[in-house]
Amino acid sequence: MKNIEELNKEKLKLILNNKKIPNFFSGDLVRVGVKISEGKRQRIQYFEGVCISKKNRSLNSSFTVRKISFGEGVERTFSLYSPIVDSIKVVRSGKVRRAKLYYLRERKGKSARINEKIKKKIGIDLISTKNEKPNEQKETEIKNKITKESEKEILDNPKEKK
Repeated sequence: MKNIEELNKEKLKLILNNKKIPNFFSGDLVRVGVKISEGKRQRIQYFEGVCISKKNRSLNSSFTVRKISFGEGVERTFSLYSPIVDSIKVVRSGKVRRAKLYYLRERKGKSARINEKIKKKIGIDLISTKNEKPNEQKETEIKNKITKESEKEILDNPKEKK
């Protein structure tokens, strides 16, 4: 007989094959597409706000999103693997020090803002360095310096060069 945990793992694999769920954490600005059925029709309504908490409990995982709507705070808790949740998109990553941001409930305006986490990029252009050999790269740098120096001389003394 199978354990409940094993059954949950199998069910989770099936869900993850069909649905793409991004990596997000509390403090991130998230846009959640929620399926809403009105009679026979179905539509997707987006709920965009700050993720204030996330619970990782395998199949029972959930997250809470908070937004301000017409001056009133609205929170909604979603089950991560629910069929109601159509899509999750991370709009902005937040820089926070806590896992649960319940303190945002009492805050308003500028004090409720969260700084953006900036991902560092390496400033090396890999395409140009791979194509050129080290000697050729030095030669091109020297040529660029010479042309810049000659341009400066022409600008400084236009009468002498003519």
